[in-house]
Parts: sequence; C-alpha cells; structure tokens
Amino acid sequence: MPARHLPGALLLCATVLLGGCAAVTVSDISPADYLQQRRGDVLTTGKLSAAASEVLRIIGSDIDACTSNAGTCRADLARSTLLSDEQRLATLSELWLGTALQEEKQAGHDSASLLAAWLESARYAYAYLFYTARTPGQRAFEERQTQIRDYYNYAVQKAVVNLFRHHREYRPDGNAVLVSGWRIDSELSALRLPQDGTLPEELLPATSLAFSGVRNVYRRDGFGAELVAVMPKPAAAKDTAAPYRETRFPVVTALIRFEGNSLDEVLATQNLMLVLADPTRSTSIGMAGQELPVAANFTAGYGLWLARSGFGLQALRTLFGSADGLSRPQVHLMQPYDPSKRTIVMLHGLASSPEAWINVANELMGDEQLRRRYQIWQVYYPSNAPLAANNAAIRQALAATLAHFDPAGRAPASNQMVLIGHSMGGVLARLMVSDARDTLLDAITEQYQLKGRKAEKVRAGLAPYLNFSAMPQVNRAIFIAAPHRGTSFANYKVARWIGNLVTLPITMLDQLSDAAGSLAQLNTSDAAGDSAPLRIPNSIDNLSDKDPFVQLVADLPISPAVRYYSIMGNDTPELPLAQSNDGVVPYASAHLAGAQSEKVFPSWHSVQENPQAILEIRRILRLAD
Repeated sequence: MPARHLPGALLLCATVLLGGCAAVTVSDISPADYLQQRRGDVLTTGKLSAAASEVLRIIGSDIDACTSNAGTCRADLARSTLLSDEQRLATLSELWLGTALQEEKQAGHDSASLLAAWLESARYAYAYLFYTARTPGQRAFEERQTQIRDYYNYAVQKAVVNLFRHHREYRPDGNAVLVSGWRIDSELSALRLPQDGTLPEELLPATSLAFSGVRNVYRRDGFGAELVAVMPKPAAAKDTAAPYRETRFPVVTALIRFEGNSLDEVLATQNLMLVLADPTRSTSIGMAGQELPVAANFTAGYGLWLARSGFGLQALRTLFGSADGLSRPQVHLMQPYDPSKRTIVMLHGLASSPEAWINVANELMGDEQLRRRYQIWQVYYPSNAPLAANNAAIRQALAATLAHFDPAGRAPASNQMVLIGHSMGGVLARLMVSDARDTLLDAITEQYQLKGRKAEKVRAGLAPYLNFSAMPQVNRAIFIAAPHRGTSFANYKVARWIGNLVTLPITMLDQLSDAAGSLAQLNTSDAAGDSAPLRIPNSIDNLSDKDPFVQLVADLPISPAVRYYSIMGNDTPELPLAQSNDGVVPYASAHLAGAQSEKVFPSWHSVQENPQAILEIRRILRLAD
C-alpha cells in the first residue's frame, strides 16, 4: 500500500473497530413466514418453537446443544433463575414432547421409557396451565398457551393409547398400575360404555382418522385427547335377540390429572389420575380447581361405524332375500343411551340402510344446540318386507328399546320423539303416527264380502298389521320425498323386473304366516274370470300407486298430537309444481295437507343429502315444542 494511503486506512479501521462489526438490518416477511415464526413448533414443523429457542438462548444454550444432550439441557432449564415459571415449564413440555417424538420415530414401537416421556410432557404442560401466577383465562389470547394446550392433549393421547395397548403388561397395584415409576389411577364416573364392564378392543385417536363421504368433521376445541373406543362385536344375532344396538364406536375424551395442589407438588409427584369422559354428555370438567371445556370429535365414531358396517352390501342382500340379509329391524343408537335427551328416529328407504343418513346425522350431531337436546337412533330394517309388516315390526323394535332403557317411560328420551323418514321410510313414519283402528279391516271385510267365522279368522290374522294407532311417544315427524300415495315408477318394466327378484327369506315368511293364511282366503278375479288367492306383497309392490294397501292407507288420519313437515325434491323444473317429481316420487304423492311446512328443493330423489334440506331439518328440530 502506498505510504500516502496509510493514514486513511488506519483511520477507516479505527472507525470500524470503534463502531463495532455487528449491524441490525430490517427486511419484510410474508404472512406465511409471520405465522410460521409465531406458531411453528415441535408438533407442526418438527422443530422447536421460536419461544423455546429464545428461552434456550437466555440460559446460554441453543437448539443443537440441547438436542445433543437433552438431559443436561432440561436440568439447566429446571435450575435457571433467569426464567419465569411460564417460560421454563412451557419449554420443558416442548422438549419432552420432542424427545418422545424422536424416540417413537427411532424405536418404532411403544416402550416404558416412551410412555414416561409422554407423561413428562403432559406434566409440564399441566403445571404451566394451572400452577403459574397467571390463570389460563388471563393468557387466553396468547399463542404460547394454545401450543401448550396442544402439547398436553397430544401427550395425553399418546400416553393413554400406550397404556391401553399394553395394560396387561403393567404391574397392577390395587385399582392402579405401576409403570416407569408412575402410579396411574383411573376415574371413569364420567364415562358410560355401551357394554358395561367390557374393555374396548381398540382405542383409536380421532385425529388419526380421515373420512371420505362425510362433508364435515365436527369437533369441539378444549382440554383432553379425542378418542374412539371400539367395543367388541355383539354375539351373533338370533331372531330372539334384542332389537337394539348401542354404538360400538363411542367417542371418548381422555384427561390426566397430576397429584398435587402446588407447582412444587405437581413437579415432584409420580401419581396421576387418568380421567375418561363422554363428551356427548360432559361439556366441561373440573381440572385443578377450574372448569374447562372438554375436547371432542363428534364425527369420528359415527364415521368409523359406517366405514366398518358393511351396510351397503347387506342392504342389497336383504332386498333379494339372501340368507345373510336382514330379517328383523334393528335400532342403532348413535351414542350410549342418554335418558335426558329427546330421541330422533331415522328411517331409510328402499334397498338402503343407515348410510342414507351419512351427512344428515353428522350435521345434526355437529349442531351444538341440537346435540344438547337430542340423541339419534337409526332404524335399519329389511326393505324387502311389505309396509304393513315393517310398520308392525319397527313399532315392536322401538317399544322393546324404550322398555329396556326406560321401563317407566318417564324419561325425556321416551317422550316427544321425532320421526324422520326418507322415501319408503317416510311412508313408514307416516303409518307410525296414523290411526287405522278398524278402518282397514272393515274395508277388507266389505270389499271381499266376508261374513261369520271366515271374517273373524281373516281379521284376526291381519289385525297385527292393519289395526294400529299413532305411537303416543311421537309428537313430530318429518317426511322426506315420501310416496304416500305410491309412484308410477314402481310400475315401469325395470322396476317390475326388479320386483320379481325381491323375495322374502324363510325366517320372514314364518313371521308372516298368520297374515299369509288370511290372504290365502281372499280371492281375486283376473280379466278372464279366473280366481287366485292373494299373496304377500313385497316392498316394490307397496310402492306402486296401484297397490291396494297404499290406496287404503293414503287417507288415514295423522294423530292431532303430531306436527308434521314435508321436504321434497324437484328434478323437473320445466313442469308446474303440481305435476313435478323428483325422478322417482311425484309431488302429488309426497304432498300432505295439514303439514306445518312444505319445502321443495331442486334435487333428485336423494334430497335428504341436499345441504338446503339439511338446513331445513335443523330449523324444524330447533323449533320449540
């Protein structure tokens, strides 16, 4: 360097040294980066959160050092006097969660040490939430508290599933189990499983389940791990078996309480209480002296039931009289029986099953107001059977279900019930709120000019199916695309061809033997004047607008105690409403005078799945009685 430049160079170096080498620069960040900085953590990105990284820097550590020696890092955090309790506890919960995730990834299976890591993460999250100076309510708008709640919920989920999977391997200690130095008690008073005293076959995290065919997944944010209990299959059904089935897939929320009434006690304890609750009944739960919302997933159990049911194939087998089809109605409870909630009874249509209500039931259970007031029972019935037989059998199945769960008949679940029926299920719902008395029997006696002993015998054989009154437990009904006066669609060549394939299995024929004997005594004459005995009609016969039974019951009076509503589809917008149809059922057949409301939506026959129709159902159910 030339000598003349040396003084300037020295001056520049002195300026740099005196001013320091560090500098602060400012740059813009995108909204995505902003959210990543504030919300990214060990659960969402696999890396420690910005809040945890900041805490590590305060104690003179960093992520790499803490990852390479996690035990020392956690000890340094626990001893540090430079941190607030909230900083220390939150970071320890996240570090333990990261340790558990890493061990799970490497080991590929559950272990006692892995369970211990999940419990430690839950413990520090629990301590942060309840035993620092500020309450959860005072931190309600803070991102960090939401993260810590998620650490607790996820760690509890993992710990509880681990415990359930390996419960036979852990040493019992009275009503508790001992594992990895922990004594684990359980509290089940807030839980009711459908098979009392029976352990589930599986305990599945609801967060691990994804469903196709369901428009929405309904959850409730809160405290605890969202689970689905899979109960054992009931013994093979027999004709004498109970007609009701409580759900095999109840939703469960798991929580853990750590023993202690102070921060020091909670951090020192090795005792905990595992609490299992039914979130359809418990909206909140007491934890550490505070009342907290119970987390829940209301779709997971229902979706799993439908996915594993095999209803679609069984419904077709039933229609064509297969031996492994359905021969008697079944009442499926969508949640463990709750006497305090009113009952919605859903009836599907021809060749269908509870799958017809996939989104209807899910949307109703997802409505907080309706979920608090109602429980859903779905009737699965043999849709190949004649309407009269199904009307009688479904009534019997519902009566047996109500008698089992509420023998005195005084619970809200047994009163002010709501029937919702689609298509043929709508016709059945109408029969269940109608009064026939002797009207149908008198009509048959007169039409066939029966007298004396023969009249008595025929009436006795048909009375169980034709002499009925409105169910007194029902005060509301919703008829959806229901062919109350039949449909000409059932007369088409294809429909008649299918109708000829519809057969009744031997077990069902045995049930209808008295009716068959009575019908055999009624003769009809054809165009040539030849006479032939009447046969038991099948379901497609009954859907015809020419069917004698449909014509007889079309004008039966509906009980004045029942308010009813009609929902229909219109697939023929070019026609006047009175001449329109939904592709299967004419408006004139679905229309009922006296309905509280009648809504017609642009739709094919499966209008019950139309979002607007579901909104109408929700509106009706929200009405005050």
